Amino acid sequence: MHHRLPSRLAALAVVTLIALTSGCTGETVHGRPGASGLRDPYFPKAGNGGYQVEHYALDLDYDPAGGRLHATAVITARAGQGLSSFNLDLSGLDVESVSVQGEPARFNRTGNELTVRPADDLERGEVFRAEIDYSGKPRPVTDPDGSKEGWIPLAVGEGAVGVGEPVGSMAWFPGNHHPSDKATYDITVTVPKGYEAVSNGELASRREEADGRTVFVWHAAEPMASYLATVAVGKFEVTTGRTASGIPVYSAVAPGEAAASAAVLARLPEMVEWGSGRFGPYPFSSTGAVVLPAHTLGYALETQTRPVFSGAPGSEELVLHELAHQWFGDSVSPKSWKDMWLNEGFATYAEWLWSEDHGGPSAQQHFDAYLAGDTDVDEAADSAWDAFPPAAPPGPKDVSSAPVYGRGAMVLQRVRQEVGDEKFFALLRGWAADHRYGNASTAEFTAYAQEKTGHDLKKVWDVWLYGTGRPKAP
Repeated sequence: MHHRLPSRLAALAVVTLIALTSGCTGETVHGRPGASGLRDPYFPKAGNGGYQVEHYALDLDYDPAGGRLHATAVITARAGQGLSSFNLDLSGLDVESVSVQGEPARFNRTGNELTVRPADDLERGEVFRAEIDYSGKPRPVTDPDGSKEGWIPLAVGEGAVGVGEPVGSMAWFPGNHHPSDKATYDITVTVPKGYEAVSNGELASRREEADGRTVFVWHAAEPMASYLATVAVGKFEVTTGRTASGIPVYSAVAPGEAAASAAVLARLPEMVEWGSGRFGPYPFSSTGAVVLPAHTLGYALETQTRPVFSGAPGSEELVLHELAHQWFGDSVSPKSWKDMWLNEGFATYAEWLWSEDHGGPSAQQHFDAYLAGDTDVDEAADSAWDAFPPAAPPGPKDVSSAPVYGRGAMVLQRVRQEVGDEKFFALLRGWAADHRYGNASTAEFTAYAQEKTGHDLKKVWDVWLYGTGRPKAP
């Protein structure tokens, strides 16, 4: 049922509404609210619409003893539409103030959404700067599959690590937390003396303050999805070096994990050079690793330039897998979480290639082992790799399940079988080069593969990428 105001009251209400929403200037509002999510098929509230972030400047002051974080995030973004308000993803923590273009902005919180209302509407195409002061004790985020991410404490007083796949980065900084919005980063971390603070990119500076604290400034010059950002605070043993081609290596290892990590981490520079030969030039300005105390996370993660391992890496293949992500997942990132096989299938296939090139089973033998369930060749061969198509995980809890990894790698081996080695390896290098620092979808990959190889691969996609059930050997 609708009620109509008398015409004079209606006119007065309209004038009042325009005045309130346009800063009492009487001008017509051109902006509209940005969307509070990007409707990702598995994480629909992740990310936000109406703008693209260009740069994050994060200033983090962390007290390991008390577990409190005091921080400022300065976000430089470009409006994709006229904006009367926009959203940032932030879980927990207390927001103390927000400004946009140097002017105080109104804000409110609903769940994991921080809604910001600038004093003046932002015009389409306008580059704007939002500054958010916030603090509190960051809390972990539980994934749909039950794993923990976000801000994870180490042992009491020993430090913490911030990790984000898929949406945990919102537990320690506000942002547009979807892989489709990549940005550059400067991350400053202040910690008590005796602690190291490790992040992405290159260490721009380190200085000791008069109050006994240490300030680390990290610069990530290449675009990065927020789920790949990391900060690790701890009493790490730090080693530095260079690869044969001159790429700086910076690794930080938790006390007690150094001896068990030494041999495999010593091969990290070789792995980077090997990947450059197979997939094209290494896409970033530095490399390395962070080794946390055992059982901190229960998984490894391909955080950009500096993968994170929970305890000493148990094998060369694990380190190689996370390094391969620097090309496939980090430089070329998925457009949505439904495209995860483009990360994990490619990194798993890189493991098979490393084995093939270093005297182990070939990629074809790994493929055959999966079909036969032969765990003597590949210990993952008896996993449920055929539970669903790699390009269509049933839900968010499945984006890191066996078919995304193993069957994703099998898709690539089927393409190799169809087109031959010369075209296949040109395809891998071309995909990494042509989509460098960008985002890509499964549909874009399948079209690209057919165009670059000149082969009709529809049957491969229909059976291995999208088909249900266990395919038969070709």
